[in-house]
Amino acid sequence: MIAHTPVDDLGALFEQQRAYFFTHTTKDIHFRIRQLKQLKAGIQQYESRICAALKKDLNKSHEEAYLTEISVVLLEIDYHIKHLRKWAKPQRIHTPLHLLPARSRLHAEPLGVALIVSPWNYPFQLVINPLIGAISAGCCAIVKPSPATPSVAEVLDQLLGELFDPSYVATVHGEIEVNQALFHMPFDIIFFTGSPRLGKIVMAAAAQNLTPVILELGGKSPCIVDQDAKIELAAKRIAWGKSINSGQTCIAPDYVLIHEHVKSDFVTAYKKAITEMYGDNPKESDYYPRIVHTAAFDRIIGLLKDASIIYGGESDKIERYIAPTLVDAVEFSHPIMQEEIFGPILPLLTFSDLDEAIHTINSHEKPLALYYFGYAGSESVIRATSSGGGCINDTLMHIANHHLPFGGVGNSGMGKYHGKESFLAFSNQRPVVTTATWIDLPLKYPPFRYFKWIRKII
Repeated sequence: MIAHTPVDDLGALFEQQRAYFFTHTTKDIHFRIRQLKQLKAGIQQYESRICAALKKDLNKSHEEAYLTEISVVLLEIDYHIKHLRKWAKPQRIHTPLHLLPARSRLHAEPLGVALIVSPWNYPFQLVINPLIGAISAGCCAIVKPSPATPSVAEVLDQLLGELFDPSYVATVHGEIEVNQALFHMPFDIIFFTGSPRLGKIVMAAAAQNLTPVILELGGKSPCIVDQDAKIELAAKRIAWGKSINSGQTCIAPDYVLIHEHVKSDFVTAYKKAITEMYGDNPKESDYYPRIVHTAAFDRIIGLLKDASIIYGGESDKIERYIAPTLVDAVEFSHPIMQEEIFGPILPLLTFSDLDEAIHTINSHEKPLALYYFGYAGSESVIRATSSGGGCINDTLMHIANHHLPFGGVGNSGMGKYHGKESFLAFSNQRPVVTTATWIDLPLKYPPFRYFKWIRKII
């Protein structure tokens, strides 16, 4: 078990990083690219250890660990290395006539010392992905892995400790007392991934120092299956999005709004899809992950109290196993609809008209993701609802495109990252106007003799 960082050491570490940042070493583009390349090489060297840790903490197969954690960050690093010089180059901005003779530039400068606090569901990816943005922008960073996945936290500590001086990138560990101490320190930016409830706590603490925050939260991401959807394909893609990481994914479909005419066919197709992926008994599959710990297991099982289970429902507390499960006849007053499920349980709600489904979604907090399966209603759903992101006729896949920003809206979070957005997230876009000195036009000076001409210009 990795040792917790003493709270008394955190202030000194923060000041050490601030001092290093003000040497301006991290602002050098060649330095940043070297660090990104070094990080990539280290991850590749540690691949087997990372996968073993994910297996131990979450029972992720090597294949799932690579696809959902390792490959994501390797591709992100490559993308930043390829584009960083262009992103960091000062941009020429149009200067209006009334400011001439002058030129305008937009400079991307690093914010400074960043705090990155990650969750346990993707405990490797959700540390490294924002760290890539911090390195790319030229920041220093203190990262805090989740204590709920101790094996991954230990590997991260070894990996980052081997690659970076702690005055540049440091890893700290601990429970709530470490979090509280960190959140009240004057970081230049806090990047937090977790629940909306914890996001409010982070934001309130950060406000004391006017520290900007990026909050990647969650919520109940709805999935609409319309009457004209390809039901077998829809069921397969929803089953995949719901069962990957045993449903412990912030953008997993949380519940399905399904047209009443296709519900029966969907249930049959969903069962078939689960069997094709995990066999007749997912508990025996090498590819079906486990719930992170017994507290999470108890919470999820508690949501099934008095629920109408039409498929699955089996569980094993010792193994932290919960089968892929469908729940029918759900109302929003039911406990399972009061919070994000974050497990392999999928409630089904029916609708007869698409406007009814849209109204249901808009009656609740804005979700992190929204999924629509069908054709005729896709534009209506996108136009009439709001979410952090989403897919048409698929689930989860919007997170895999480095050209697209990822983030929440409203209760599901604020701020975006991935690709260029990660670079921008840890940067200050600093506007600079350089005015010529060979002439000094009197237009702006009192007593404003040329005011009538100025009005015509502006």
